[in-house]
Amino acid sequence: MALNRNSSRGGPPNASYYNPGPQPAQQTRPGSLYGRPQGAPQQAQTPPNRQSAAYPNNNYNNNNWNQAPPVAPRMPPNADPQLWGWFQSVDEDHSGAITPDELSRALVNGNWTPFDLDTVRMLMGLFDTDRSGTIGFQEFVALWKYIADWQKVFRHFDGDHSGMIEGPELAQAIRQFGFNLSPMLLQLLEQKYASLPTSAGAPGGISFDRFVRACVMVKTLTEAFQRVDTDRDGWITINYEEFLKIILTAP
Repeated sequence: MALNRNSSRGGPPNASYYNPGPQPAQQTRPGSLYGRPQGAPQQAQTPPNRQSAAYPNNNYNNNNWNQAPPVAPRMPPNADPQLWGWFQSVDEDHSGAITPDELSRALVNGNWTPFDLDTVRMLMGLFDTDRSGTIGFQEFVALWKYIADWQKVFRHFDGDHSGMIEGPELAQAIRQFGFNLSPMLLQLLEQKYASLPTSAGAPGGISFDRFVRACVMVKTLTEAFQRVDTDRDGWITINYEEFLKIILTAP
């Protein structure tokens, strides 16, 4: 699984500048996305170039019964019919674009828990390329591919098939991504992103959406450090403002 050319999007890392590691293999255990089974693609690729969708936004006034209902946008040429159908099901108001609220209601983990709002905001920030505040169809296609790629990574490292990433599994994932974190940092990472149990006896650990956010955060901060560490000795000197900028721009 790789998102090679667009590292700023936070795809699963291929290697760090510290210690490159092998890439995870695809697993076949089904997962859930948008409340329905999701089959991962045969080969992970860089998401397509994202373009804004130029669909009309029909402001339909429900209080005016004389006004015609909004017309659903037509499927773009060469669009995947299945993806277009899923896009329309998420686009509840048929405006031709997905709002943050619509996306939040559509995204679920394999155990049917909703994505954290912070994860939804991160995804909106990554894929709302025209800064319209919504996700058009082409942006949705890239978002879908991104999540499918991460699903394959998650299934690979979820060795016990619990639907959660536990401490040893997280350590293995971070190590194979090429990030050489100490046991103390791994423990802090696990504690920060661990999900609350959904019920008594439910497995603990990190859910899919939190796992994605944790990995993107580590990758983003490592790349920010690398940009400053020009001599590659693992040490940097920065002022307080630069430090805060790095932290505040992390996912």
